[in-house]
Amino acid sequence: MSRADVRADMGKGAGRIDPDLERWRLILGAAVQQTLPIDDAANGVACRQDAALDWLYGRDEDLRRRGIRPSTPGGGSGEDRRGGSEASALTVVDWLDEIHQLFPRDTVERLERDAVDQYGIEEILTDPELLSRIEPSATLLRAVLRTKHLMNPQVLALARRIVERVVRDLMERLQPQLRAAFHGSRVARPSRVRLARDFDFHGTVRANLAHYQPEERRLLIEQPRFHSRARRHLETWQLILLVDQSGSMAASVIHSAVTAACLWSLPGLKTHLVAFDTSVVDLTADVADPVELLMKAQLGGGTNVAKAVAYAAQLVENPRRAIVAVISDFYEGGDSSRLVGEVRSLVQQGSVVLGLAALDEEALPAYDRAMAQRLANVGAHVGAMTPGQLAEFVAERLGR
Repeated sequence: MSRADVRADMGKGAGRIDPDLERWRLILGAAVQQTLPIDDAANGVACRQDAALDWLYGRDEDLRRRGIRPSTPGGGSGEDRRGGSEASALTVVDWLDEIHQLFPRDTVERLERDAVDQYGIEEILTDPELLSRIEPSATLLRAVLRTKHLMNPQVLALARRIVERVVRDLMERLQPQLRAAFHGSRVARPSRVRLARDFDFHGTVRANLAHYQPEERRLLIEQPRFHSRARRHLETWQLILLVDQSGSMAASVIHSAVTAACLWSLPGLKTHLVAFDTSVVDLTADVADPVELLMKAQLGGGTNVAKAVAYAAQLVENPRRAIVAVISDFYEGGDSSRLVGEVRSLVQQGSVVLGLAALDEEALPAYDRAMAQRLANVGAHVGAMTPGQLAEFVAERLGR
């Protein structure tokens, strides 16, 4: 996200002066301050929009490299500060107030996201007044998980409410598609159980053609037909999710927690959730409460994937009925040869090993491709999945 993106959106019809001219002025910002100055009298809102955008995007290193200074003093580094007649610098509180007044909700969310993710303005997440104003979002949740160790108890309580709100929204969106992967499929076998959802229309027509009344153009149904419904056998399978807690895997940590919670109560499917960095923490006891689980997660630190896979091997009860999903960027900080050996051992004893470089709704991974290839060479299935695709993969295996 850049200043030009937001300005371009907001510049459309933003002012009462020439809209095309105003749009370009909003996009270019301080670079054209002398050529296209803001007409305060005609368009005071545009002036405030410009100051709010420059407070954030004036921090961009590319602007300083090109010698362009922000139009407000809030965004520059120490050597950029100078005297002038600009408006007073905005505080974080002032800036949040301004953007909520000046911009529509979707733009506010983009600005808040960039403030936290792109420019690391952590004050938004550690000040209770600010945190209570910001709009909950998946991006904010990731930022909370990264910075919750900096929060005092009061702020942590506010942060927990954000976690609860975002997790609830995620579960409402993901649970139907995850559960749908495990629903029984209809098969071409008759059933004596008469359920409307299993009504066999074509079979019913064929069975009752002898009762067709041409003069009335009606078919009398004497023998309705119904399908039977086959259910997948889940009784003996384990799903072990190993989740890398390194900072780059924040989105996957969140979706792993929600996915595990959605699958937890399925009959016969035994789900484990294990988080790891250089240590291994079994979070299975908290799977039913993804909010509590996420509040216990510790993002950042090193990575020892081999150690986590070795722990998963100890959890396996029946190797031929176990799926071990390693969710990681595969930048191994431990012994890479040991990791390959542990995965090879699991595959050779009959377990299914998934190497997932991402588990979220976008499934756009960044990972160590060389290590991923080594794991694929010893039998792991390597790729990236959405939670729904993971559920479909597991359901397919369980149905065999």
